Amino acid sequence: MFYVFVLPWVLGFLALTAFPLAYAFWLSLTNADVLAQDSDFVGAANYADLLDDAQAGHALVLTALFTLTTVPASILGGLVLAVLVQRPLPGRTLYRTVFFLPAVIPPVATAIAFKALFARDTGAVNGVLALAGVDAVTWTNGVHMAAPLFCLALWGVGSLMMISLAALHDVPRELFDAARVDGAGAPRTFLAVTLPLISPVLLFQVITGVASGLQTFLPALLLSPDVSAGALTTIPRGGYLYMIHVYVTYFAEGRFGYASAMLWVLFLLTLACTGLLFRLSRRFVFTLVGPGGGRP
Repeated sequence: MFYVFVLPWVLGFLALTAFPLAYAFWLSLTNADVLAQDSDFVGAANYADLLDDAQAGHALVLTALFTLTTVPASILGGLVLAVLVQRPLPGRTLYRTVFFLPAVIPPVATAIAFKALFARDTGAVNGVLALAGVDAVTWTNGVHMAAPLFCLALWGVGSLMMISLAALHDVPRELFDAARVDGAGAPRTFLAVTLPLISPVLLFQVITGVASGLQTFLPALLLSPDVSAGALTTIPRGGYLYMIHVYVTYFAEGRFGYASAMLWVLFLLTLACTGLLFRLSRRFVFTLVGPGGGRP
């Protein structure tokens, strides 16, 4: 009966995960080109070509910088909001709802709204800057596109706030009483009691945030001045993330083999980052169960 219940998941995993991964790996070893209708086995040639691809290098570096800036900022912002709305303030339920509301807005609608906010001639951001005597900036073009991308990444911080809030509520209250008896102030209590106990939740947020950041695609595409199929290669360098380069290689150039190699490199990079984070978690994450449980 156990195998009967798990069979739907196993079939879904094989059909929707294992087979696509294996097929993409096979494609990465060929020169499959949908435009030339050609597909020959080339071995690791695509991976070797990737090392000499300056565009892919730029996209990977930009994606790494985007991830390294947005993930800590999002987690810190969510934690700060969770600490604030946890306090017994009047109307805190309303505050929680307002902070969480952006997380349930469809990402396409959010990106379009941000594109309007950062528009050069009619955007509210340039309107505020004009009051301070700053000239209008073309935010959705060139290197300046990193600013709206960063703001858009922080827009959904409410979901991280709710996760951190649940973790804060799970901290035993008696530990705070013990810290107060020992004379610890609020900052010391947070660093010595609260932070270690919610560190597993923070680790979860870091891992999922890194995986999501490395795969960021839709915000950069929608913030670009022109996202039509014929203008994919004109996406500004400030928003030319790694997945954008993969998308251009797949659908604008039709180089399925090379694009599949790029995706496998991203998969291995994500796997390596996850493994490194789990390795570091043995020293910085406090767990109550498991190997070394109960020790930070």
